[in-house]
Amino acid sequence: MKFNPQYARLGEILIHEGKITEDQVKEALTKQKNFHLKIGETLKKIGYITEQDLLQALCLQIEYEVVQESELLDLDSNIVKMIPEPFAVENRVIAIRKESDIIVIAMTDPENIVIVDNLKRIIGQPIRSVLIGDSTLTDTLERYYKSIRTSSQVEAAVSNFEFVAVDEDENEITIDSKQEADAPVVKLVNLIITEAIKSGTTDIHIEPLTKTTVVRFRIDGALREVMTPPIGLHTGIVSLVKVMSKLNIAERRLPQDGHISLKTTIKSVDVRVSIVPTVTGEKVVLRLLDKGEFGFSLMTLGFTKNDQTIFRKWLRRPYGITIVSGPTGCGKSTTLHAALKEILNVETNIVTVEDPVEYRLDGITQIETNAKIDLTFGRALRSVLRQDPDIILIGEIRDEETADIAIKFSLTGHLVFTTLHANDAVSTITRLLDIGVPAYLVASSLNLVMAQRLVRLICTHCKADYSPTKVELNDAGISKEEAKKIKFKKGTGCVHCDNTGYSGRTGIFEMLEVTQEIRKLIFEGANQDIIREAALKNNMLTLHQSGLGKVKDGITTINEIIKFTIAEEL
Repeated sequence: MKFNPQYARLGEILIHEGKITEDQVKEALTKQKNFHLKIGETLKKIGYITEQDLLQALCLQIEYEVVQESELLDLDSNIVKMIPEPFAVENRVIAIRKESDIIVIAMTDPENIVIVDNLKRIIGQPIRSVLIGDSTLTDTLERYYKSIRTSSQVEAAVSNFEFVAVDEDENEITIDSKQEADAPVVKLVNLIITEAIKSGTTDIHIEPLTKTTVVRFRIDGALREVMTPPIGLHTGIVSLVKVMSKLNIAERRLPQDGHISLKTTIKSVDVRVSIVPTVTGEKVVLRLLDKGEFGFSLMTLGFTKNDQTIFRKWLRRPYGITIVSGPTGCGKSTTLHAALKEILNVETNIVTVEDPVEYRLDGITQIETNAKIDLTFGRALRSVLRQDPDIILIGEIRDEETADIAIKFSLTGHLVFTTLHANDAVSTITRLLDIGVPAYLVASSLNLVMAQRLVRLICTHCKADYSPTKVELNDAGISKEEAKKIKFKKGTGCVHCDNTGYSGRTGIFEMLEVTQEIRKLIFEGANQDIIREAALKNNMLTLHQSGLGKVKDGITTINEIIKFTIAEEL
């Protein structure tokens, strides 16, 4: 008898399609009562099928059209908001398009007659139901209703704003404390910061253009435009930020730096403020530092097994110095705090001197420098020695004084961790020498020099095969023969990754172990090329090689590696 999926149970369809076995269905039926889910969702929760497997089976069973993710990338918000957000979220539905006088509704359960009848009453037009996966719907709902909420909030914030012509001496907006809660500018700034925190933003850029202000969020290392308030609000935004960070609101010709401590319903954050004058007005950049619990570990930073073995070996040394180098925002502090978290115990006294303290770790003495009261790195470090430390973390080596103290600590029985701005591991040694540290002290104190970068991860929901161009292969230093052995991947863009093709970041690392041979070369004043050649002979992987390893594993794209490394390292 021919198999007819329309008259079969979902489990039978999945067995017939070769997705699961009878034993797996029996196991799911047993666990279904505990999960309080349908059999398909139970099988997916256990891990026996994917969401796509479930959708294909449902499509065979109930013959509904399945929504293609590419269609969800550019929905009309006027169609989406035909269904109120609370109803859409509770009943797992979203309006996706209009066909003549029919509204097409994507549903996780298009057979639910009660929901369908309610939708007809809410919309007031004929509807047609199509099938959508649960996780895809969740991301789509969040993306579009968040955009709708943000747009309406911006409109509400600026609706009462009046453009007033003023002379150059009176163009600063002063907010009356009694009216602060209702001020459009206050509402807008609160909205910007709240949305930034929700989306995992690390930096907020508020930049004046000729006719408008552009607000961009840096998410996963890349800037994204999120809103464009009227240019008339820009002066008010800058003034409010200055008031909050206790800066001079009357000074618009010089750069200013400050900070704001904020407590929101989501989390507490420390905001570092930078304001610089430009030809179109003052640009504001806000760096958001999470004051919550530190959730990283060496296992989650992107280290390979070999990287972990090397790094952990030097973590256990009783003295010496480990330096992590790279540009701002490459995760240096995160790596070192993860290292401290790993070696933290009651028998060890760990002290840090940082500017600012980015992560709070219980059991560690953390000191934040303050230039206004002359609490510099040098002054703080000289006091640290009287705190009986075993391990010291110095937030950053910025000058000869800090470098000298760090080196001397490492030579007097202390294990020291610090960061430095440099292009790669070998140039970090050169930077120390340029700062003014004698070569014999550098050679004597260094244990490990590690350069790192953060590259974006390919979105797992839209990962697909990809053939790089000749230009890309050439920029990456990959030959045609080598390219044939690599299965290149990239994200095509979907609702899960906001159409970027990326979701999350991971580290790539270049680890230079300071062996006796390397110490001798440093002491003798060898140049970077000679030290690099010796390190490569000792099996050091360059940043470029580390990145290519993640390309070969299908973790990141060739373009990310081209962006952060150079093939000449090979």
